Amino acid sequence: MEEVEDCEPDVGLGNGGLGRLAACFMDSMANLGVAATGYGIRYNYGVFQQKIINSWQYEEPDDWLCFGNPWERVRQGISYPVKYRGRVEIHGGRRVWTDAEMVYAVPYDMPIPGYRCNVCCTLRLWGCKAPKTFDLPSYNTGSFIEAVLKRNMCENITTMLYPYDHTIEGKKLRLKQEYLLVSASCQDILRRFQLIDENGPRRQDFRELPDKIVIHLNDSHLALAIPEMMRLLVDVEGVGWDEAWKIVQQCISFTSQTVLPTTQERWPVSLLRSLLPRHLEIIYKINQDFIDMLIDKYPDDKEKAKKMSVFQSDTGHEMFISAHLCIIGSHIINGVSEMHTHAMKEILYNDFYQLWPTKFQSITSGVSPRRWIKLCNPTLSNLLTEKLGEDWVINLEKLKGLKKFAKDETFLKNFISIKFQNKVRLANYIFHTLNVEVNPNTLFDVQVKPIHEYRRQLLNILHIIALYNRIKRNPRIDMVPRTVMIGGKGALGYTRAKLIISLINCIAKKVNNDPDANGKLKARKLQKKSNDNLRVMTKISRRICVVVYLTNYGVTMAQYVVPGADISQHISTPGMEASGTGNMKFMMNGVPMLGTIDGTNTELIEEAGQDNNFTFGHTIEDVAEFRRRGSHAVEGEELRAELEVPKLGKFRNIWRKITEKIYDPQAYIGQSPELREALEQIKSGFYNPEDVDRFKVLYKDLTGSDHYLICVDFSKYCKAQAAIEEAFKDKLKWAKMCLMNIVGSTKFSSDRAVKEYARDIWNVPTERLVLPSLTFDPVDPNGEVVKSPSDNNEKIPLPVWYVSRCF
Repeated sequence: MEEVEDCEPDVGLGNGGLGRLAACFMDSMANLGVAATGYGIRYNYGVFQQKIINSWQYEEPDDWLCFGNPWERVRQGISYPVKYRGRVEIHGGRRVWTDAEMVYAVPYDMPIPGYRCNVCCTLRLWGCKAPKTFDLPSYNTGSFIEAVLKRNMCENITTMLYPYDHTIEGKKLRLKQEYLLVSASCQDILRRFQLIDENGPRRQDFRELPDKIVIHLNDSHLALAIPEMMRLLVDVEGVGWDEAWKIVQQCISFTSQTVLPTTQERWPVSLLRSLLPRHLEIIYKINQDFIDMLIDKYPDDKEKAKKMSVFQSDTGHEMFISAHLCIIGSHIINGVSEMHTHAMKEILYNDFYQLWPTKFQSITSGVSPRRWIKLCNPTLSNLLTEKLGEDWVINLEKLKGLKKFAKDETFLKNFISIKFQNKVRLANYIFHTLNVEVNPNTLFDVQVKPIHEYRRQLLNILHIIALYNRIKRNPRIDMVPRTVMIGGKGALGYTRAKLIISLINCIAKKVNNDPDANGKLKARKLQKKSNDNLRVMTKISRRICVVVYLTNYGVTMAQYVVPGADISQHISTPGMEASGTGNMKFMMNGVPMLGTIDGTNTELIEEAGQDNNFTFGHTIEDVAEFRRRGSHAVEGEELRAELEVPKLGKFRNIWRKITEKIYDPQAYIGQSPELREALEQIKSGFYNPEDVDRFKVLYKDLTGSDHYLICVDFSKYCKAQAAIEEAFKDKLKWAKMCLMNIVGSTKFSSDRAVKEYARDIWNVPTERLVLPSLTFDPVDPNGEVVKSPSDNNEKIPLPVWYVSRCF
């Protein structure tokens, strides 16, 4: 069955953690009986298929729909017009959007069934269809290409996930995608609100809308839902402006996924004016009303209105700030971790927080235990069911019952055995997928995230180089065998990320083929794939594979990697990760974390205990001061006075004062011979003699500004890695640490997160509706009761076709 499953590609609908988070939330909403519809775009191609050729990342189309999608059902009777361009005219005292280009959004529905419950939510994905399938007049006049060109251009809107938007054409396409999604979804929401029943009258009183509908925006990419709802209510349905604005604000809630001002989505106003002229007018009106309110409230602070405006000047160009519109147009804004929400209130959106303090809430994200324990780790799942019963799958709080086994040697040995089985399973998967042989007796050290400078894969790389150099200096060195796995894709236009990927693969090639590292840091890439099962190389107990690059890392691969890891790395520069849910997946599977004080890492440590994880590095406060002061010195008391540490509440214990000189990369490089040696090797082309200058850009980044504080944290990171090696030697102690991570993971279920959203934001009930008995009288399409094969009156089990009809 697993071989059959592997034939089906990962669904190419979401990008990174945001897409996975949405999938877990839909699973939990179905599990908790929340009547939800998730809206998205039915992309023909996912982000891309990653290939590594001569150490470089190459991108190939991710044609996940090449064989169709048996789980979807197109709704032929429903489609919605979506308009672009055109102009706005006044007809009969009303503003009318005319002469616009038009496409049609067609819904494709996928079922999201709850776990053993009687609820099935819907994922509705929008495909794009041209208003005319063929331009016959153009064809008859000899314009054969033009006859199909307009159709193809229309339908290309939904061709690929997240187009490369560093060009104006890429920006246009991405804006068209965002508007297609919100326009079709808002029209669908209003249609379903008005449709009381198929043949009855339509509901006309839109004041009831906030009592019937909640529209939740998952990040600021959906900001255009606010002006689109206003357009539909005011221009189409004839609702007055003030009443429509009140309705929209009461319906819409917003989750921010942004940490830094520089990562906020910004659109040139000129582009909005070209593609969505009516929406720009509506946004101007919303913003002017907001600015007028601010001037009345803060008559002596004109700068506040400028900072909070939806429109900002950027190098002489007027820009639209999506997140500001989301905050103004929503009744609730939430962050995705305690630290992220604190940053929103105190740094990112402090002016908005001072204006509307009750609007801001914190709900820590979570992941589904159905996928990330029960499905991906069946052996651990069986152990949990044996000790706790089956209810832990729908009530993760039950895992706290494992704490009593922390001193049970038999249980811990059983857990060690399960972990080894998962490592063997992962080793087999790596062998068959990547044609690389790894040893499950080694420490599996894993860092799997999209490649980005702030996630600091470079810090991991520098440590690998340091280990290699230690072996070269002393081939008889005593060290814990280690298999380092790094996975993730670099964005299409992100040059630095692609250089990092190339460096990882060049180091792997160098180290893995060095005879001095054989038995210490060696991986063997096989010349031919064997049809036989992998023969695990347990006899070479000291073999380490540095670096296995997990090419084309995705959900399927993650379901092998997460259960099989020994340690997971989450080492982003403090203050740059909003949440992150990868750490939660590893935690649920009993994998200790090596992490910085960032995102949800602090909450994981609070739940599992500091002694059961490994942290290192500087704090958010330190990072902010490094960047503000450059290479100047500052005293701790002076810093505390300037940053007003007493106002930081519970984070006073996390954000400590600085008692050393402010960051100068060269000073830290000079203090660490291993770091200096590693950087010189990167600079000299030691790991890529065919192109010695390839990585000089990375060298200059690290030795110059070092914006992501890699050099300053290198020594602390190495000490944390040494502590991991020491702890890993004591198998029972390590197993206890793993167990306490599982016990502490109860908070990070998406079920808990959805319950909090339902209670505090959506104001909807949650009730798990259990399945009816599996024996009943099924009814065929003609209304007749289906008899059992024995042709007697006994009831028969629920047939598959009946379930599919329910969808």
